[in-house]
Amino acid sequence: MNPVDASRLTVEVCLTRAGRLETMADDVRRGLTAPQKSLPCKYFYDAYGSRLFERITEIPEYYQTRTELATLQSIADPFVDDGRFTELVELGSGSATKTRTLLDAMERRGCLTSYIPVDVSEAMLRESAAALLDRYRNVTVHGVVGDFQQHLGSVPRPTGPRLVIFLGSTIGNLQSDERRHFLAEARELLDADDRFLIGVDLVKDVGMLEAAYNDSAGITAEFNRNILRVVNRELGATFVPEAYRHSAYYNEADRRIEMHLVPEDVQRVYVRDLQLTIDVSPRETIWTEISCKFTWDSVVAMLDEAGMTLTQWHTDPRGLFGLALAARHG
Repeated sequence: MNPVDASRLTVEVCLTRAGRLETMADDVRRGLTAPQKSLPCKYFYDAYGSRLFERITEIPEYYQTRTELATLQSIADPFVDDGRFTELVELGSGSATKTRTLLDAMERRGCLTSYIPVDVSEAMLRESAAALLDRYRNVTVHGVVGDFQQHLGSVPRPTGPRLVIFLGSTIGNLQSDERRHFLAEARELLDADDRFLIGVDLVKDVGMLEAAYNDSAGITAEFNRNILRVVNRELGATFVPEAYRHSAYYNEADRRIEMHLVPEDVQRVYVRDLQLTIDVSPRETIWTEISCKFTWDSVVAMLDEAGMTLTQWHTDPRGLFGLALAARHG
């Protein structure tokens, strides 16, 4: 890889390590003292958790990532030709692996000018930006280090037709009120010619859904328990991750997978930085993630409530995963 051309890279830091720790402390205190104990799923993703998730995307039971990627690959060229997008904004960019499908299509068309990733990890953002600057010789990168639920106001205004993307069915990890707020904020990133592309996991056979979160190799279980290691390291907690059983099941009434950690026996935990002691009994759980599943109707309604109109709908041949393209009303 060639050295990064500093003139083509801007990194705006809206969330420092101190800020992240303060937010984590608030989240953990609130979650562990609630009647239903919980920890936000965004804390899965330290370096080890990110590696575990990459392994999850490769296991046979986990269809989401490969299905979304195959659908993106099938539509990328006509999609970019139709929109004539010159800049790509990615919310929750991570390693930006799938994003290259769209960036490649924009590069082939000769319209790619800028990429704007938003991610909480400055190290991950800089690493992926360096790789993309090396791959696309005429692109500029304006990275925003921040939480996509808090810092979308720092995304620069469009300089040309813009595509904003939110992939991986990450929208499904948000509660309904969080989804409404986030989508309303995402709408404000769009001008009349801009579009918003969102990946959604679709309602399907319960057995297939539950298998995706209970893989036979136990990687998802290890991923789930890793959130306790993150809290131990960052806030001085005394969780024993191995003392908790991974539980993931489909809540049919709410159309979502729920992931929990269940102690095998009573666990007393001290969180040093919060000066907090809690007991977790085998009769209760620590709720770590939801993954909501959608239908065409629910996607249309969700976007409409946020002031957006569905303009294109793409799925794989088996109807497992959807990609929804939207424009702002009016």
